[in-house]
Amino acid sequence: MTESELLFSGLFNYSRDELYNNRNRRLSRRECFSLADALSRRFKGEPLQYILGKTEFMGLSFRITPDVFIPRPETEILVEAAIRAAKSESRKVRKILDIGTGSGCIAVSLAKFLPAPQISAVDISQKALQIAKQNALLNNVEINFLLADLFPLPELEALEYDLIVSNPAYIPTAEISSLQEELSFEPRVALDGGSDGLDFYRRIIEEAPAYIKQGGFLIMEMGHNQCSAIKDLFNSSGEFELIEVVRDYNHIDRVVVTRLK
Repeated sequence: MTESELLFSGLFNYSRDELYNNRNRRLSRRECFSLADALSRRFKGEPLQYILGKTEFMGLSFRITPDVFIPRPETEILVEAAIRAAKSESRKVRKILDIGTGSGCIAVSLAKFLPAPQISAVDISQKALQIAKQNALLNNVEINFLLADLFPLPELEALEYDLIVSNPAYIPTAEISSLQEELSFEPRVALDGGSDGLDFYRRIIEEAPAYIKQGGFLIMEMGHNQCSAIKDLFNSSGEFELIEVVRDYNHIDRVVVTRLK
């Protein structure tokens, strides 16, 4: 759909076909006010997903507010890589941890498309976790949500994970002010990856081995031109074997798949 089609269908709960079948229908006064408000917000740069309060990801519906980062198509590549890794194992992947869950789109999608995993998802934002919990209910999946700032995770110390997945903040701090206007509406904590964009990768690579079973996976999304630096971090740790790097639709290295030695 075009953006205008998404706006109209989202506001008036029409499918694309219904939208065109009703193209001559006159809008009510309330609908006119809703449309005017939505257009005003969009002209100011507010993302369409926040205006509508929802988005689609992996074919599933998610509630979205400015308290959470808007799921991107590139992150579907991360989910697909995690699903492939899980299904490639002769042993079942039973326990999964999603670090920095935000809207819960990664955790919810994995719960939906993998057979009966036990999934925990953590985030530093209580407001984000509230949205993530709503999205788990919306999609009829069970996830253990925890308020935490990465590691250590005292409630999870007794658990060993078969797979850890994360889409960490990876934009260098100095670049945030020069990003497109729409990104200024999104939570900074979901964008700011420190001076070189790699702060969270360092922490996760250093501390994740205590939570992953031997032979378990660590799979992360990464930003443009970060692949080489992130490979160096993995090599320096000596804890992980690089399995693959997956490119996105623009042929940019987007997801790194590793396994604990």
